[in-house]
Amino acid sequence: MSFREPVPPPDQTAASPGSGCLSGFLIPPLGVILVGLIMVFLLRDVNPASRTTGAAGIQPGAEDGPSGSTLAPLFTAEVRYWAGSILAWSEQAGLDPNLTATVMQIESCGNPLARSPSGAVGLFQVMPDHFLVTDIPTDPQTNASRGLAYLKRSLEAASGDARLALAGYNGGISVIGRDETSWAAETQRYAYWGGGIYADAENQATESLPLEQWLAAGGTGLCRQARQTLGITP
Repeated sequence: MSFREPVPPPDQTAASPGSGCLSGFLIPPLGVILVGLIMVFLLRDVNPASRTTGAAGIQPGAEDGPSGSTLAPLFTAEVRYWAGSILAWSEQAGLDPNLTATVMQIESCGNPLARSPSGAVGLFQVMPDHFLVTDIPTDPQTNASRGLAYLKRSLEAASGDARLALAGYNGGISVIGRDETSWAAETQRYAYWGGGIYADAENQATESLPLEQWLAAGGTGLCRQARQTLGITP
């Protein structure tokens, strides 16, 4: 399995983060609009933080998990919008929530409707062959379950090395055992950005140079689309 092309070029938006359509079929423009409107409405129930006030609509205390884990403040507002869900999903998957947030940051910047030309879809840009026929790929819970299961497998294959696990998430788990110079340029960038962001997040940093570099390389466009989908006011 390969999570290909989630890293956006400078002018690319989250509507096509780099590699999208839903599980094997294309949605016509009207369908995309209707799905978007429905998702924005439903997200208020999926993520309680959206019912609170504040620049990012973050629920007070939502960034502290029940097991004492804390989401680093460096992530963009669009990702921190999902703070409560990230903590819950990470606990279910047995992952560090900051690693989960790092993947969401790079893959979609928190846009549950993000899609790419290669077929990756949703918050974690999961490829179609990882969904059941009964799944709704853009459903946040489903997307997280499928994506984080693969991330967990990648982390295990990497013997706990988060940077290698991120490379595996992007380029396929088989890249973990190969010389890094043989990785696709995109996977090398992914490991650099993701590894750096995660290292800063582990230290609870308030800002991250790799994150700023990712934003400058095209991530800003993904985050703009995420804000529109989530209804976040800059």
